Amino acid sequence: MTDPHLANLRKTYAQRTLSEADVRPDAMQQFRLWLEEAVAAQLDEPTALTLSTVGANGQPSSRVVLLKGLPDDAFLFYTNYESRKGQELAAQPLAALNFFWPGLERQVRVEGRVEKAPASLSTEYFQSRPRSSQLGAWASPQSQVIGSREELEAREAALSRQFGSQDPLPRPPHWGGYLLRPQRLEFWQGRPSRLHDRIVYERATDNSWHRTRLAP
Repeated sequence: MTDPHLANLRKTYAQRTLSEADVRPDAMQQFRLWLEEAVAAQLDEPTALTLSTVGANGQPSSRVVLLKGLPDDAFLFYTNYESRKGQELAAQPLAALNFFWPGLERQVRVEGRVEKAPASLSTEYFQSRPRSSQLGAWASPQSQVIGSREELEAREAALSRQFGSQDPLPRPPHWGGYLLRPQRLEFWQGRPSRLHDRIVYERATDNSWHRTRLAP
């Protein structure tokens, strides 16, 4: 049964428009422009994205991670390689990303192939993090069942004693970066009457971008 309270929650999007004449010919240039505008607008967590992967049984799973760079026009994020997403990416190195910036009435959908980032890049970023975050990466067996919160905190305390005053810590072998190399990006701008603007870029065989409009 439809919940009338939820069913009646709606917003009219009318801040901006998006036309073929508005966008850059290169998809990543367009993404960088929108990301810069999201940061400039001081939105909460402008680099937050939903990362979707697929398990061996075909079951999709999603979670929010943070974008940490765009090296070589790839989307860079970091995680535990032994986590659920890490295991799924090892078995099926394809993923989708979704950025949602409600303050600008915009979202961007990204699809592409994923590979591990160079070890040197992962180590450099890991050792730039606060020491507490470094300890957390060592302490957490991400996505595994644990007995209690106290067990996790005890692991962190034991590792803190083990490493002593060492700073920065070495990067755990099970932790590092991934690069998603995009094949498809869709830029969505909210519009009145739910007639939203959708411009999609798809990478051609010569590595250029082919741009089209989709119906909302």
